[in-house]
Amino acid sequence: MKHSIYIRNFYMTAGIVFLSFLILGTMFFLWSYRLVINQKQESMSVTATATTRFVSAFDQLWAVDSPEMRALIRHTALSSGYQILVTDLHGVVVTSSDLSVVSEYIGKSVPESILSQVMPDSSFNQNSDLGGLYNEVRYVLGVPLTRSGSDSSIVGYVFLSSQTGEIYMIWRQFAAVFLLISVSVLFLTFVISFITTKRQAEPLKEMSLAARRFARGDFTTRVEDTGRVDEIGQLTDAFNLMADSLERSESLRRDFIANVSHELKTPMTVISGFSDGILDGTIPHDSERKYLEVISSETKRLSRLVRNMLDMSRIQSTSTETLLRGQFDISEIIRVTLLGLGGKIEAKSLGVDIELPEEPIITRGEKDSITQVVYNLLDNAIKFAEGDSAVSISLWKQGQKAYVSIENKGDNIPADEMPLIFDRFHKTDRSRSENRDGTGLGLYIVKTILDNHNEDIFVTSSGGFTKFTFTLTVVSTKSAS
Repeated sequence: MKHSIYIRNFYMTAGIVFLSFLILGTMFFLWSYRLVINQKQESMSVTATATTRFVSAFDQLWAVDSPEMRALIRHTALSSGYQILVTDLHGVVVTSSDLSVVSEYIGKSVPESILSQVMPDSSFNQNSDLGGLYNEVRYVLGVPLTRSGSDSSIVGYVFLSSQTGEIYMIWRQFAAVFLLISVSVLFLTFVISFITTKRQAEPLKEMSLAARRFARGDFTTRVEDTGRVDEIGQLTDAFNLMADSLERSESLRRDFIANVSHELKTPMTVISGFSDGILDGTIPHDSERKYLEVISSETKRLSRLVRNMLDMSRIQSTSTETLLRGQFDISEIIRVTLLGLGGKIEAKSLGVDIELPEEPIITRGEKDSITQVVYNLLDNAIKFAEGDSAVSISLWKQGQKAYVSIENKGDNIPADEMPLIFDRFHKTDRSRSENRDGTGLGLYIVKTILDNHNEDIFVTSSGGFTKFTFTLTVVSTKSAS
């Protein structure tokens, strides 16, 4: 049978508490019984000492049962609650504290085996019937009776006794109070433990239900935040943050699939339609070259899309530590990239304003990835620059950072699209209408590469000028050497 988590936790807590109380109770009962016995011993010892003092004051009371002696002993017995017997040196009872006129104990003897245990420096202290002298086992304390004066030889013995039931009764009363308090505390502990455990486990139960909903694809579920600041509250916050991340990831995944499907569908539809038109003769023979060029263009666009997606996969699978092991001259990368894009620059009759320092600037990172960053940003700037305008490229060093900026003149990026330009497959309307070369992944790849290098990129677009600026970490002279 399965139990909820708070029931299992309650059982576990209750078991621990009960076991603790059981151990504590056992130790307490043993200790309290020993305490009652010790208190009884101390009380009887005080009474025995007082008895031996006044008995020793009588010099001629050992042969007969003196009324004075019995009166004193009775008074002591009544005030202390113990029965008292006085014996001679041989253990014969000479007087007692019983109230009967003729004591049933006088004349009876205490066995030698018991007398031998009563020493001047110790006492007889145990449950005994004094060799059959009593009809029941009693708790007995025996002390030697010595002669008063300089001669301290033993002349007799004094035995005090108490019914064992009295001791047990005192102990039971003492233990009953403890037991009542223990049961009350134990019950209260169980109630508090059950309520507390249930309260602590409730968020965990909600998390379990939420996790099951996640497994079914529902990423909108959240655990209610009750404002707790303990570990459960921290776990709740972490769980909700994880849920937010999963929901965003799922949304990005769906968008990615939808965008990929869209980007693949359009060129494939064009390629398929024109190819079928050429094959079935729908397209005139003299127009075939025109449509073959369209097919070739769309095929190349498909190739670029696949290549960009592979680049994304490679970038995302490479750790930051691996990327930052490399070193390169960023000035050289800018020059080489400009040469590679010379044809596009000339095709749009663009000028190039370049500001590079004379000395090399060695930066940290993977050379091929940063080359792709520079290429994508330059290609983007050329693509959206106005004809006969200029593309500006600047590089400077500030502290331990190198800054690269690429600026072009053209239409401003709309303010509402600025937060979206680094998203996957995002294209502005003008990019869709004016050219079909882009895949919508260029700026996303740039942002991903720089993020993996722990670098930043900034963009401004106003007054007809759009500028992208990114950072790189400069390698110190000592590190480079």
